This record gives sequence, structure tokens and C-alpha cells, in this order.
Amino acid sequence: MWKLVNGRLIQTIDQTRSEYKTRISSKLIKELKKMAEENNTHIGYLLENGFENMMKKDEIIFDKKNRPKDRVEFRTTCDKEVITNLRLFAKKNHLNLNDVIEASFASIDTNHVKSANWRYRKEVD
Repeated sequence: MWKLVNGRLIQTIDQTRSEYKTRISSKLIKELKKMAEENNTHIGYLLENGFENMMKKDEIIFDKKNRPKDRVEFRTTCDKEVITNLRLFAKKNHLNLNDVIEASFASIDTNHVKSANWRYRKEVD
């Protein structure tokens, strides 16, 4: 992100975002990559949108018996407040964070996802 300070643009790190690591289905990652490409966004923004929508509904449907067997490590970023609330949501529903992340895929609304250019936005300090 860029900040306008004293009439000059300065590139800076977005302090509201947090990096996290999880293990999710490789099939799901492929679908997310395709969806991100089609909607000019990033996987992290798609997941973040799904998290927010799922928590707004305050409902999750997940069968632990049907966990995918093809989970791989995946790293991305998310808004700090959203990921913190998602961890609490997972704990409240007695699920692993991985399970909640995978279940959030169904809640993604591509009409309200940040564009890929969001990370290059300009803010006034």
C-alpha cells in the first residue's frame, strides 16, 4: 500500500493484515486460483470474503468424516480482526481452523471481493 505523507508517496506495509499458514485441500486451492484469475483478485481476498460471510450467517455445516485427504500447506494473508474472529468461530463450533477455512469456500461472494489492485491503494496519512 502507498501512503501520501507531506506530498510524497511512500510504500508501506499494511499493518492491518496478518500472515497465516494452514493446510487445505489442494483441489480447493486449484479452484480458488481459477476463481481469483477470473475475478481479478487474490486467493487471500476470496477466502477473507468467505470467512466474513460465513461468520455473518453464524452457521457452519461441516462433516469431520469427509475431511479431504489431499491437504497441503498454504500461506496467505488476511485482515487481523477477521482471522482472529475466525479462530474464535472455529473454537466455538469445535472445529479445526483448516475445516472452517475449507467450509468458507461455499460462502464466497465474488461480487464483493477486493480486487487485486487493493494492495496498491493510496491512503492519506
